[in-house]
Amino acid sequence: MYSDIPLWLSIAFMVGGLVALAWSSDVFVVGAAALARAIGVSPFVIGMVVIGFGTSAPELCVSAMSGAFGHANLSLGNAYGSSIFNIAVILGLAALIRPISCRPVVAFVAGPGLAAIALGSMWLLSDGECSRPDSLALIAAFAVALPIYCYIDQKSKSGEAADAAQDGAEGGGRGGLAAAVVRLVVGLSVLVGSAHVLVWGAVDFARFVGVSDLVIGLTVVAAGTSLPELASAVASARRGEHEFVLGNIVGSNIFNTLAVVGIATCISPLSPDESNGWRAFSPYVLSRDLPLVAVMSLSLLAFGANWRRPRESCTIGRAKALAWLAAFVCYAALMAVQEMSATR
Repeated sequence: MYSDIPLWLSIAFMVGGLVALAWSSDVFVVGAAALARAIGVSPFVIGMVVIGFGTSAPELCVSAMSGAFGHANLSLGNAYGSSIFNIAVILGLAALIRPISCRPVVAFVAGPGLAAIALGSMWLLSDGECSRPDSLALIAAFAVALPIYCYIDQKSKSGEAADAAQDGAEGGGRGGLAAAVVRLVVGLSVLVGSAHVLVWGAVDFARFVGVSDLVIGLTVVAAGTSLPELASAVASARRGEHEFVLGNIVGSNIFNTLAVVGIATCISPLSPDESNGWRAFSPYVLSRDLPLVAVMSLSLLAFGANWRRPRESCTIGRAKALAWLAAFVCYAALMAVQEMSATR
């Protein structure tokens, strides 16, 4: 359990932890992408797997450490809050900057797939418990779901991916490989340390102001650990790299809802009565947060599908982007009202 610290220090920990997370995640992602190019991996794999995992590394570190110190709500809030933030805010801002072209495989496969994962998680947690076998089931589902989606997506544009992979392989070298490894090691080291500092500051701040761990995890920590996705999505949107924006978000959400939650609850299992030493989680996870993860996932289908010509891409314009952003504002307002009602 984290010890009490002065308010000013908890704020400093939160701000410093978020800054360090953003910096170290960027270093880690750049190193991972350079490593992938050096060994000739396709840009699809870089965007979907390497970058998606890299930008989700903060969520993994924060949730794992939260679970290790018994803060289950912070773990779940961070993972599910980041998934909501990724679609509603990050994709919303990216599409607001420049409309995004969404391929049919993303709309018709990724959207319903992410929604199915959220609904499956609701079923798994519906008894108020997430044991270690349940956690291992989530991790196993992640190990199956991601390769399947990668295969489906890559098959739909295998020629393009192969050409880009060859270009990336030609740009690699021994010097680039060494620099990539250094970036990976440095980025990961700072990532772990800053995640520890951030969780400490967030938990103590929540304790001081009387706000629950869940709300802090769903807002401050979730937004902070999503900064790498936000930065990369905004930059990609400006360059018109639509595949990178969507691939990063889809990969990150699969990682968050399955691997991050699975690892965190494996470290600290969840139970409604805490009689066996496990931790309880907030009922809002089932009544508010996971349902919204499912709705946001299905919005990829609703907004990204070309309903007139299903086999053609669809443009996600600024009107749809504003709808996503408005949904997040309503969600934040609902959290605030429920939190104030709970503390009365």
